[in-house]
Amino acid sequence: MAARVKLIADSGSTKTEWALLGDQQPAVFNTQGVSPYFQSAAQITGIMEGELLPQLPAGVHIDEVYFYGTGLSQPKNIQLVTDSLKSVWPAALIDVNHDLMGAARALCGREPGIASILGTGSNSCYFDGEKIVKNNPGLGFILGDEGSGAYLGRKVLQYYLYNTFDEELMARFDQKFNTSKDEILENIYRKPLANRYLSRFASFLSENRQHFLVENILEDGLNDFFFNHIYKYRESWTTALHFTGGIAWHFQDVIRELCDLYELPMGKILRTPMDGLIVFHS
Repeated sequence: MAARVKLIADSGSTKTEWALLGDQQPAVFNTQGVSPYFQSAAQITGIMEGELLPQLPAGVHIDEVYFYGTGLSQPKNIQLVTDSLKSVWPAALIDVNHDLMGAARALCGREPGIASILGTGSNSCYFDGEKIVKNNPGLGFILGDEGSGAYLGRKVLQYYLYNTFDEELMARFDQKFNTSKDEILENIYRKPLANRYLSRFASFLSENRQHFLVENILEDGLNDFFFNHIYKYRESWTTALHFTGGIAWHFQDVIRELCDLYELPMGKILRTPMDGLIVFHS
């Protein structure tokens, strides 16, 4: 009997990663991101028909679709994405959920754990092996997102604009970004997607490791995430802490050091949730 063919999506606002599971080895594809806040059902359907279907094997029959994405904590957004998927695969089982559930399933499988996302933004939850039981409220990049790319990028800009960097780091910053105070403030306060703009500057940290000021930013920024989020779950002392996202991946040594410092049980770190989701749904 042939295995049921499954399609898994891990979607952000800029990129969606898809995996096709069946009798063969999993195949992975990419399309532009899906954001129910900014796209209509017709536009989302257009992405799948115009970008995804041409990449899939000819004649493949999809039995199940599991879609995890940003902005899918609200019922109306879930329905919008569900309707779009149903219009493309009307006979398939459709399951739409938010990205934090995707991260929890990818990181924890069917075991309890603390699942954290550290990417452009940040989020966390306690997952009991079946459902998300606790979720510390996300306040967005202006009030929250501790430990995220946007949060760390903001710290970089503060050190630069306040002249806290020494001459060496100031010169490296100028050479890399070639920007000005006016341009920075224009992008943050007057242009859209300021969180993505801020997160660009987190790359400066990975390129200048071992400088004490850079290490200070990383340790303080990630410690803020532990203090404001991880510490709020009493389960964090007894269940493994798992992480996914670009920031978690690139600065995993700092995360491991913080877990050691606070005697918290360290779990796994994945660059993206997809590998874990393939295992979960296989």
